Amino acid sequence: MFKPVSRPIADTPALYGKAAKKFRKETEKNAHKRTSPEEIERIKRNFEKFKAIQQFE
Repeated sequence: MFKPVSRPIADTPALYGKAAKKFRKETEKNAHKRTSPEEIERIKRNFEKFKAIQQFE
């Protein structure tokens, strides 16, 4: 029988007031940033490494 190895992740609470304004400001400030092609390639290589060693029962 399957036994969970971790606890479920709790729901993320909604933001209100100053916290919501700060989050929105940071989001808008970083909206134009893109990941460089080199970083994307590094991420893909790491993904392939992990995919190669994964094991499922």
